[in-house]
Amino acid sequence: MENKFAIIGGDNRLVNLAKMLLEDGFEITTFALEKVPELQKFACSSLEETVAKSDIIVSSIPLSKDGTFVNAPLSNVKLSLEELHQKAKGKKMMAGKIPETIKQDETMEVYDFLEIEEYAILNAIATAEGAIQIAMEEYPKTLSGSNILVMGFGRIGKVLSKMLQGMGAKVFCEARKNEDLAYIQAYGYTPIHLKNLDENLGNFDIIFNNIPVLILDKKRLDLVKKEALIVDLASNPGGTDFEYAKQKEIKTIWALALPGKCAPISAAEYVRDTIYSIIERN
Repeated sequence: MENKFAIIGGDNRLVNLAKMLLEDGFEITTFALEKVPELQKFACSSLEETVAKSDIIVSSIPLSKDGTFVNAPLSNVKLSLEELHQKAKGKKMMAGKIPETIKQDETMEVYDFLEIEEYAILNAIATAEGAIQIAMEEYPKTLSGSNILVMGFGRIGKVLSKMLQGMGAKVFCEARKNEDLAYIQAYGYTPIHLKNLDENLGNFDIIFNNIPVLILDKKRLDLVKKEALIVDLASNPGGTDFEYAKQKEIKTIWALALPGKCAPISAAEYVRDTIYSIIERN
């Protein structure tokens, strides 16, 4: 594999990815990572130079948090998505949650990590572990024996439910599809259909939400007990009315990008292995 990588923006996942690529003998350039001293000798003075020296661009997961600028918490640079898009034309680009305008650019090969099943499943492991870590730190009782609701039975919901069950929690899972509800029952959790959610909300000590729409609105938050902990794992804009939860004095944590915060080396390994699989397939 003779590929040169540009690492642009991102969190500790991409910092560790850069180190792994170097260890594997690849050439890298970096941009919008100037707060990482050990990568400064690979930094370029401009985005244009960074891209010109590369074959493959790897950027943030998610690529942007606000839809305007590249997610670059380890930089003071305000790099717009549009500028990155224009400079990256003709290149391979890999990142997470890439806007459709970039995906549809026929001059580029674009790969969204979050749409690649092998990556998404592995990433769910780190997300679930990070969510449990938060719950253990923030909830004053043991998770074992607690009534815990997992909202949304996708990849993260499945992995999280299994881990919680293994810790002795009483696991309840919300879903809408009959197929998911059947699986929830088969796995030994208690299924709750969305239509029955309201009548059950007051029973839970901890609620993990994976649904990226406003599902825990004012009406439903009024049903949650004050002592409960809500850990919202949903991407922007989240699934909880955070301001109202604060008014109700319900402890709520919006936990985004957990793999990069809680398990940056494992998360980087997932990215690296996915990149290598993409390269080998093409």
